[in-house]
Amino acid sequence: MNFRKFLPWIIAVVVIFGIYSWIKGINNTAVTLGQTVEQSWGDVQTSYQRRNDLIGNLVNTVKGAADFEKSTLTAVIEARAKATSVTIDPKNISPEQLAAFNSAQSGVSSSLSKLLVSVERYPELKANQNFIDLQRELASTENQILTARTRFNEAVMPYNTHIKTFPNSLFAGMFGFKEKAYFQAVEGADKPVEVKF
Repeated sequence: MNFRKFLPWIIAVVVIFGIYSWIKGINNTAVTLGQTVEQSWGDVQTSYQRRNDLIGNLVNTVKGAADFEKSTLTAVIEARAKATSVTIDPKNISPEQLAAFNSAQSGVSSSLSKLLVSVERYPELKANQNFIDLQRELASTENQILTARTRFNEAVMPYNTHIKTFPNSLFAGMFGFKEKAYFQAVEGADKPVEVKF
């Protein structure tokens, strides 16, 4: 008889504990997935930092060619400065922030491409072993950037899926979890590149 008296309380405690565990699971999974996104973003930034460091060395090597076009070097230096000035808080990555970051990095890629194309007219630079090594390092770094960006998008997908699926979506907003942006191709990247000889 005594047991039946406490049965409603035991059921209530079990139900409350079950709801608590379920909500805690939603929160903790979102935190874990969010940390993975932040770590992936750190990898993206590290890859871009490596490229920026290499660009500084490349520019200094090219400056050695006295008659090299100064405007081309200036464009690379300015694009690099602009790219390093764009910062993003990995906890609150918005599509607008990511677009600004992507645009700044695209400016670096564009000016760097122009620099490397104009080097073709300078045989002493093309024969410079330091320049050749830097070009090789830059190509490797571009591959690392692509990999880091891909892994970032791969980390964002399970996080966004977790916080947007029902019933998680009911609690994600209350706990402050917001959808994170994916890396997108820069505008015009879908058009074929015009090559001029």
